[in-house]
Amino acid sequence: MKKFKIEDTVILLIDHQEGTINFSANRAHEVIISRARTLARLAKGLNIPVVLTSSQEDLQQGPLLKDLQEILPVQFAERVKRDGITNAWDDENFRNAVYNVADGKKNIVMAGLTNDVCIVWPAIDMQEEGFDVQVVIDGGGSPTEIAEDVARKTWEAQGVRTTTISQFISEIIGSWASPEGEIAKPIVIEEVYSLLFK
Repeated sequence: MKKFKIEDTVILLIDHQEGTINFSANRAHEVIISRARTLARLAKGLNIPVVLTSSQEDLQQGPLLKDLQEILPVQFAERVKRDGITNAWDDENFRNAVYNVADGKKNIVMAGLTNDVCIVWPAIDMQEEGFDVQVVIDGGGSPTEIAEDVARKTWEAQGVRTTTISQFISEIIGSWASPEGEIAKPIVIEEVYSLLFK
């Protein structure tokens, strides 16, 4: 297994919307939001390319979380607004946005809502297209644990890796004492571990 590195990785945040988060019943919403914030802050702090996308913001899915607008205002403004296409990879604008920011990079880390619909299919399609894909599973959720288990088994059967926010961060920085680790450390403490001590 080839470990991901900062310089060869792209982050995709899919459908972290005010409405879609309510479609997740198997994971606390504050956990999902903290992981999305962590990935957004890492992308900004470590200069990792990131693409945001949403689906039907004017319907029950609602707008993207304001947290993402605050952390990544440029990417928020440039987000790909899909017109109901469940598999983001089928959306030409999203594909083009990913290829534009990837600029030859082949490692994709994605998180979003929901894992059993909006994550499973683009993860598999991108893996089949030659990318190495990891899903930050705690950065999203599903309506039921069964739905998420089936989705995870489906993408893993196609070579997509499942990871968690802490596992992913430890993989790309390598050392908390590195300059990159010094950037990541306060983000992890503020966004992830702070939830443990509430």
